[in-house]
Amino acid sequence: MAGCTDDHTRAQSCRDSQAATHLKLIAILVILLTSVVGISSPVAFARLFQGKPTYNNALLIIKCFAAGVILSTSLVHVLPDAFEALADCQIASHHPWKDFPFSGFIAMVGAIIALLVDVAASSHVEDRPQYAPVGSEDGGAGGVVAVKKVEAAVEMGVVTGSGCHNTQEEELAKLKQRLVSQVLEIGIVFHSVIIGVTLGMSQNRCTIKPLVAALAFHQIFEGMGLGGCIAQAGFNLATTAYMCLMFSVTTPLGIVLGMIVFKVTGYDDSSPNALVMEGLLGSLSAGVLIYMALVDLIAADFFHNKMMNSTRWMKKSCYIALVLGSASMSVLAIWA
Repeated sequence: MAGCTDDHTRAQSCRDSQAATHLKLIAILVILLTSVVGISSPVAFARLFQGKPTYNNALLIIKCFAAGVILSTSLVHVLPDAFEALADCQIASHHPWKDFPFSGFIAMVGAIIALLVDVAASSHVEDRPQYAPVGSEDGGAGGVVAVKKVEAAVEMGVVTGSGCHNTQEEELAKLKQRLVSQVLEIGIVFHSVIIGVTLGMSQNRCTIKPLVAALAFHQIFEGMGLGGCIAQAGFNLATTAYMCLMFSVTTPLGIVLGMIVFKVTGYDDSSPNALVMEGLLGSLSAGVLIYMALVDLIAADFFHNKMMNSTRWMKKSCYIALVLGSASMSVLAIWA
């Protein structure tokens, strides 16, 4: 308990409400700008170079970099923070927290929930292939008409049966990629809210100051990761803009929400209840992100993407991009 008392004394010496508020206002602006830059870069690249000979290869390399970023985010940033919150001396010495590894268990639950959502959504899509949005970005009546045109072309001999099958297979793959992007954004947004609210409630200037710079780089890399997935999913402009906006404003709004909660309630971010909430939500978010990175991004591309073997250097380039993405995000753990 002496160590717990020493930690509390150091935290009290760093508590400065006015300085913390000033730093949080800077953080809101910096994180908003870096989030916009991070997520819009791969999306803008995709829009600019779409149709060019190297477009698909470049997009796949960006996506592999993104997978590395997301995997590192979950394993190096989110999950260790969750373990640390639940291992705090205010919690770890009491029941039931000292009796069971809740961080790992909740992370496992998050991965299983992500699998359930993935399987259910995939089954729904595969059970209704006639509604695949062939020739249409977001489905609807245009997608049904397009499918009927393809079927008519097959009957007339204009399109072969195998060509129709390949077209529907490609569209199902695109629907799957859109699902992956949406579930991935939910996991990242969930994580961003936790970061923002935690930072917004904190009055510890010693903690906030290094976090501002570290979170700026964090948002750039994480934004590039999500942006690469969004770009490959081929959403229409309105949906793409909405998803980019949601990622960009989530952490700043979380900071504002945390500041409001502290102002209204005086809730201490270092209290046992706050630490338990941070640990459980962080573990859940980590489980979702680990599943998405390993199953829906890395495994899907390296083992089931035909483009991986399109050229001799493609798989090597994607693997290097994966390593660079995970390494770049891991280095940030030195500061945050």
